[in-house]
Amino acid sequence: MFSKKKDYVEIPAQEREAIIEKSSKQVSRGVFYSTIIIITSFLPVFMLTGQEGKLFHPLAYTKTFILIVDAFLVITLGPVMISLFMRGKFKNEKANPLTRTLEKIYEPIIRGCIKWKKTTIGINLLALAVSIPLMISLGSEFMPPLDEQSILFMPVTLPDISNSEIKRILQVQDKIIKSVPEVDKVLGKAGRASTPTDNSPLSMIETIIMLKPKSEWRKGITKKDIVNELDAKLQIPGVVNGWTQPIINRINMLATGIRTDVGVKVHGSNLDTIYAVTEHVKKIMEDVPGVKDIYVEPITGGKYLVIDIDREKIGRFGVSIQEINELVETAIGGTSLANTIEGRQRFSINVRLPQDYRNSVDRLKRIPILTKSSGTIPLSSVAEIKFQNGPPMISSDNAMLRGAVLFNVRDRDLGSTVKEAIEKVNSSLSELPAGYYIEWSGQYENLIRGKQTLMIIAPVVLLIIFLSLYLAFKSIREAFLSLITIPFALIGGAYIIYFYGVHLSVAVAVGFIALFGIAVETGVVMVIYLNDAMQQLVTLKGNSRETITTEDLREYVIAGAAKRLRPKLMTVCVALFGLIPVLWSTGVGSDVMQPIVLPMIGGVLTSSTHILLVTPLIFLMTKEYELRKFGKIEIHENVH
Repeated sequence: MFSKKKDYVEIPAQEREAIIEKSSKQVSRGVFYSTIIIITSFLPVFMLTGQEGKLFHPLAYTKTFILIVDAFLVITLGPVMISLFMRGKFKNEKANPLTRTLEKIYEPIIRGCIKWKKTTIGINLLALAVSIPLMISLGSEFMPPLDEQSILFMPVTLPDISNSEIKRILQVQDKIIKSVPEVDKVLGKAGRASTPTDNSPLSMIETIIMLKPKSEWRKGITKKDIVNELDAKLQIPGVVNGWTQPIINRINMLATGIRTDVGVKVHGSNLDTIYAVTEHVKKIMEDVPGVKDIYVEPITGGKYLVIDIDREKIGRFGVSIQEINELVETAIGGTSLANTIEGRQRFSINVRLPQDYRNSVDRLKRIPILTKSSGTIPLSSVAEIKFQNGPPMISSDNAMLRGAVLFNVRDRDLGSTVKEAIEKVNSSLSELPAGYYIEWSGQYENLIRGKQTLMIIAPVVLLIIFLSLYLAFKSIREAFLSLITIPFALIGGAYIIYFYGVHLSVAVAVGFIALFGIAVETGVVMVIYLNDAMQQLVTLKGNSRETITTEDLREYVIAGAAKRLRPKLMTVCVALFGLIPVLWSTGVGSDVMQPIVLPMIGGVLTSSTHILLVTPLIFLMTKEYELRKFGKIEIHENVH
């Protein structure tokens, strides 16, 4: 049809529409089911719960709805748009220099792979085998840490610290923090806010550190370096430093009750016993690499002012217990006398003794009591006044008293750090008192939940993909041929996240789930064209081993793989071009997006290599087996 002098030809409208109809029928079934596979492979993301579910459900909804519309348009609007825009003169595919060059490179390679079958398969299996220890050696974490572009400094001091001392420490710390060049603003708070959701004791300081834009930082310094520098400068006796970020800290506290990355909860019935166990656990874990900012949540050491009334003495002076209680309440705690209204605001008017008359035990002992029979007497005449130790704050879980050992994880992945800590604690803490038990909480609790969910999701994804492939090809053999691209997609995903130093997390798992659909889609396109080549062979030579030789099978498989190279490469490139720009992003959220994208990029590269080189080889071996055993090859007609 094409002239030797010209690389284009004009096709009549009727013939053009017939060609478009035939081509659409050839690929529509495979492309439609490829889209369905991508949709269904992503549906198990909806099984994620908790923080990971809230984070990835919008992504799953968006992708699902877009691809549902896409699957519908592929078989309806697509052919119509092609018929409208594909008009005029058509160039021969070989006239495209890029296609011609790629075919010249690809064809000798695929011939070499077919010639050296065992070597080709062996190299692929070796690469797959190497990726397994790489995956095993990777660390694990719940979610990649999101850079909030701010730091939350949460030091803890002694529970009986005074108001004036905590104020002094707070001011000193803020001044030291502000001396670091990368720090823009510092806002510190001690004690609790006027809300029941903030259970912070006076001994816990919260300081939000706002950082300057990264362009103003010292050359080569990172956020981790800033935290390490601040931690070294803020070594104050009696203060245990803690470093986190504002948002993740609030999420952790609300979700698990733990304000650090990980916490070891000790449950029991006696606070002194719980405290002894938590101190022992802390000593065991202090030497575990990666454990930072470790401290025991104070459940003893609080100071309580006890006024023990002597009933015999108050009887002699003619004073009642109620009168003593009212006096103590008014003098020390304060009594509300009235309310004042200023505009829309209402304020209570309280009265109590001045600070100078109640700032020590000796002064409290001299609080005067007016009696009917003996005149004015000091409070110490009828009561013993002393300070007594007690719990600064009582925490409970599941109706049981609870203490905790809190720590952050830095310079190591969370999964292996906690795993090593658990092993050390289990081996050293052989027995606990009856009725006491420990529980690992915080981000590790979320990590375990995410792992358990993903263990269910992975088989579901593979089953859904296999059923979709079977519906597409009506053949278990062809479905399996497309499905084996998944392990080879894992090769690239494993290699790239290993060399990027990314830990396994829910984000990485979601990236692999999305990769499965993309890898299978490219494999489906290859199998469609290989089946088309077999139909052409049978049409030309019949379907019998008397008429079809092994050489014929090889040449037509090579033709099916090489002659339609452009649409296969386009399928791969569309996925890559949409993903690679994420690697260059540096804004907020990029550190969460990159672990999702990395396995997809690496997996698409290795799966496409496998599809272009190994899938035709396995397809050829399958057809040679069919021809040898059954005397003919199995042909899959396009049914519409």
